[in-house]
Amino acid sequence: MARNNDLSFLKNSDPEICNAILGEEKRQAEGLELIPSENYVSRAVLEANGSVLTNKYSEGYPKKRYYGGQEFTDIVETIAIERVKKLFGCSYANVQPLSGAPANIATYFALMEPGDTVLGMDLSHGGHLTHGHPVTYMVKIFNYIRYKMKNPDTGEIDYNELKETALRERPKIILAGFSAYSRELDYEKFVSIAREVGAITVADMAHIAGLIAAGVLKNPFDAGFDIITSTTHKTLRGPRGGLILVRENEEFAKKIDKMVFPGLQGGPHMNNIAAKAVCFGEALRPEFKTYAAQILKNAKAMAEVFHGRNIRMLGGGTSNHLILADVYGSMGITGKEAETVLDEVGITLNKNMIADDPRKPMDPSGIRFGTPAITTRGFREEECREVARLMLDTLENKDNEPKKKEIRARILELALRFPVPDQFF
Repeated sequence: MARNNDLSFLKNSDPEICNAILGEEKRQAEGLELIPSENYVSRAVLEANGSVLTNKYSEGYPKKRYYGGQEFTDIVETIAIERVKKLFGCSYANVQPLSGAPANIATYFALMEPGDTVLGMDLSHGGHLTHGHPVTYMVKIFNYIRYKMKNPDTGEIDYNELKETALRERPKIILAGFSAYSRELDYEKFVSIAREVGAITVADMAHIAGLIAAGVLKNPFDAGFDIITSTTHKTLRGPRGGLILVRENEEFAKKIDKMVFPGLQGGPHMNNIAAKAVCFGEALRPEFKTYAAQILKNAKAMAEVFHGRNIRMLGGGTSNHLILADVYGSMGITGKEAETVLDEVGITLNKNMIADDPRKPMDPSGIRFGTPAITTRGFREEECREVARLMLDTLENKDNEPKKKEIRARILELALRFPVPDQFF
């Protein structure tokens, strides 16, 4: 069954765009999505995101708008705020950030002055561009310093070095969070260090927000973190967007609200906020906990196969939804080559740098993959082990066209047996 809303108007008005959308729909239906930052939304989320709310400007916040005609937009945003506060157990929430990067940037500007210091995870050890990579503009405004893993083969963070750095540099913000790290962080240690140096604690939970909301991974707020930033897609299974949560500090919340609007953004995307509200409602259902737990089980099942085939995994495996594998060191194939050849058989993942990677970012040593999207389709451990075996079989036979054709047929069979559902519960 087609998942898009009725495209009859688009087909007549703009057939080129319509055909591209239908092509993407077919690609998603006939292949397996393993990029850990991607997922599928329900038809309800899709409908909200494509609703007439896209027509409405709603600058400001509920009951404090600059334009009239806000009766229903106020209802939508208020529901989104109340649901996400319940999900994560916090006092304040801003659901207007357009994505994860704007959420992080708004948080920096709200709580710091130019020249202030942020201590965050090094990109090559699992961090994110917005945590202070030299290619980003933020490094011209704030001073970013980085911490790393003590041992990339176990994933253990060097908390002693982190503490020594914090004592020496006195950061305004200590940032926990990642985009390619497969283990849980020790949030209590972050909070202890931050309190010793008088820093604000911010957790970028974009990748694991759904797992935290479901209670299958630890909530940084329970350890005393001040702020959580996140996207709303990935494991939360919502539309592409961002959010900022404040545990209890009203002053922080007011500063963040003012920085999001009017500081950095204009009118919020109310259709997107409606879709966020729908996804938060879905995540509040008991069944979402079962889904999130299965994500973890499926990731461990894939890691077992990689371990059994002697493929090096950063962190030695996984405690969350993703795996970072050193295919260059283990198989002599670069991350870029692996991404390309796996795409040929219908498996989508992304090339990724590994810790202290000797190779370049666009042709690194590793691949990053995860289980949120295939778990949404109903995959369980048995199917995930098979997918992992098919991945490695493909890489071992990257120049064997008949073998790749055989694998592609099996991937298609799996994809059609587990279609993307219109509704999840």
